[in-house]
Amino acid sequence: MIRRPVVIAGARPNFPKVAPLMRALAGEGVPARLVHTGQHYDAAMSASFFECLDIPEPAANLGVGSGSHATQTAAVMVAIETWLESADADALLVVGDVNSTVACALVAAKAGIPVGHVEAGLRSFDRSMPEEINRVMVDALATWLFTPSADGDENLRAEGVEPERIHLVGNVMVDSLYYALPEARRRSTVADLGLTREGFGLVTLHRPALVDHPDRLADVARTLSEIGKRLPLVFPVHPRTRQMLQRCDIPLDPRRVQIVEPLGYLDFLALEEAAALVLTDSGGVQEETSVLGVPCLTLRDNTERPVTVTRGTNRLVGFDRGTIVSAAHAALARGRRPADIPLWDGQACQRIAQVLTRGAPAPQFVPPALAAHGSEEFRAGRARIPSRPGEE
Repeated sequence: MIRRPVVIAGARPNFPKVAPLMRALAGEGVPARLVHTGQHYDAAMSASFFECLDIPEPAANLGVGSGSHATQTAAVMVAIETWLESADADALLVVGDVNSTVACALVAAKAGIPVGHVEAGLRSFDRSMPEEINRVMVDALATWLFTPSADGDENLRAEGVEPERIHLVGNVMVDSLYYALPEARRRSTVADLGLTREGFGLVTLHRPALVDHPDRLADVARTLSEIGKRLPLVFPVHPRTRQMLQRCDIPLDPRRVQIVEPLGYLDFLALEEAAALVLTDSGGVQEETSVLGVPCLTLRDNTERPVTVTRGTNRLVGFDRGTIVSAAHAALARGRRPADIPLWDGQACQRIAQVLTRGAPAPQFVPPALAAHGSEEFRAGRARIPSRPGEE
């Protein structure tokens, strides 16, 4: 049972994961302290997350900023070690797979502080991805492994992890999605961009496997312009992606692809929920679109979230232009469909908090092949995902 936990957030993908975790721990009478490593160093963007998701002020902001993987990871390690020396922490909780996650987990483990990893067990089986290295390392160090779906349990067991360390709790991103969706629907973001509900597609691309290869990025840009002939696209461009587009003089037809600045969480969620189609290489977007029932095409050859393909709305399409265009037409013809993913019900963080504070057992592992047959076999229960999330 823990009483003095510390929760780590570093980069933008972490914020929607720590917000419901902090609330759930407080609900169990354990007010956790938040440490912001500053890996995501855009102060305005960080502030928008804190405001819209009701994240409490951090106990510390380590301010590590950008740098190479080694530089950034080392800076976080030095800073968090110094802070922990006087923190009197009895547990450290990390989320996701960014550099701050592995840096803080390593320092805590060496200091004898138990580590909990939220979103454990995810595997793309692609060691060229820095995130994959981080996932494997953190899972090896953590005392509690909180998995979002049954495939995560299978991956951990295949790696020899002791079953008692594994807790299937559901997806914490979904907790934040349900929390924020009513407010996102009240936003005028769609209309402000001259769009109509289900009359546009949403694009988000930022991973090195695409962005750092000019020929591949140029081909995808042509693909987007081609899809834009049928469905206008809006593209909030990540700074790295914009830099590469400009450096390599890669054009996007402005009549078919509307480029906008990066959006805050609520504005992006408003667009995502209203889109007819999403094209992405983001892990979190694969999850969110599956819950929202929005067709999603993932421009990658692999995914660490296979449940979004087998039970959600996601399809892996790689980088081939013909495949992407054909898949886009098929997805638009098929339309929206509700997903049905066990435990993606908005209560994942409550389960985590109960495991940590009460020693309560999380839902037991059931292989996906059995879970697919229904709630009788999936004895822990299955979440019903409404066709319009947030509504009963």
